[in-house]
Amino acid sequence: MYRALLFYAYRERLEKEEKQMKLIIGLGNPGKTYEKTRHNIGFQVIDELAKRLQAPAFQKKFNGQYTTVHTVQGKVILLKPMTYMNLSGECVRPLADFFEVNDEEIVVLYDDLDLPVGKIRLRQKGSAGGHNGMKSLIAHLGTTEFNRIRIGVDRPSGGMKVSDYVLAPFSADEQPLIEEAVQKSADACEEWQKTPFIEVMNKFNGS
Repeated sequence: MYRALLFYAYRERLEKEEKQMKLIIGLGNPGKTYEKTRHNIGFQVIDELAKRLQAPAFQKKFNGQYTTVHTVQGKVILLKPMTYMNLSGECVRPLADFFEVNDEEIVVLYDDLDLPVGKIRLRQKGSAGGHNGMKSLIAHLGTTEFNRIRIGVDRPSGGMKVSDYVLAPFSADEQPLIEEAVQKSADACEEWQKTPFIEVMNKFNGS
C-alpha cells in the first residue's frame, strides 16, 4: 500500500512537472564569426543558464540547438535558433508546437539598441521595436503576447551603420557591463522558474 502511494505521488509530481514547461529563447546568429557580437547577447545568456542548470548537451533539431532541464519547478527548454537572426521564428514555432508550450511560458532574450549598454528591461508583450529577430518570432507565433528580456547595446556613433554595429564585438569598456547584464538576465530567468513573470519584471526593472 505504501509503495503504491509513493508511486502515485511520484507520477503526480512528474505530470505536474511536465505541465510546468517553460521555453527560454536567446536570439543570435550561428557560427564563431558572430559569437561575441552585440547581436548574439541572447546566445550568451542561454549558455550561462545551461552552465548554471548543468544542462545536458544541446541537441540539433528544428533548425536550432536546444537542451531540456528538469528542475524542482518543472521542465525548462533552452533554445538557440540556428536560422540566422532574421529567420528566428522558423525555428521557434515548430519547437513550441512540438513541446506544446503556451505563449505565456515563453521568454525571449535579445539585444536592444534603445537601451544603454548593459541595461536590461523585462516586458510581458509588445512590438518588435525594429528588431528583425523579434519580427520573425511575432510573425511565426502569430502573437505579441510573450515575455521578453531586452538587453541594452546602445546605438552606434560616428555614422556607423546599425547592421555593422550589431555584428561587431563589444568594446573593452563595454565588456564588464555586458558580463553583468548576462548574469542579471540569467538571474531573472531563474527567478521566473518560481515566480510569476510580472513579479520578476517589477523586481529586475527596478534594479
